[in-house]
Amino acid sequence: MTIAFDDFLKVDIRAGTVIAAAPFPEARKPAIKLTIDFGGEIGVKTSSAQITRHYTPESLVGKQVVAVVNFPPRQIGKFMSQVLTLGVPDAGGEVVLLHPSRAVPDGGRMF
Repeated sequence: MTIAFDDFLKVDIRAGTVIAAAPFPEARKPAIKLTIDFGGEIGVKTSSAQITRHYTPESLVGKQVVAVVNFPPRQIGKFMSQVLTLGVPDAGGEVVLLHPSRAVPDGGRMF
């Protein structure tokens, strides 16, 4: 399926820094609750991510990630996931987070 470039521009993908992370045992599939700082314009948002194979909550704090910030919030159990943290599957199908290769300002928009 091909989309127009203007459709792509509607997806707001930003860099942010994980400021808190905690296990999410109530989720149907193993997950981690993330609190991500996207800077002044967007602020702090939450995300549930199924990333327990390669990451622990402790290893994520301070790490920059990339997320879609303009999807509607999604209720996951008692937790509201406000952004979609992005990743790609490794050879075994487990999520590997996308992140900037160098430190960037929080809230920087992907282009």
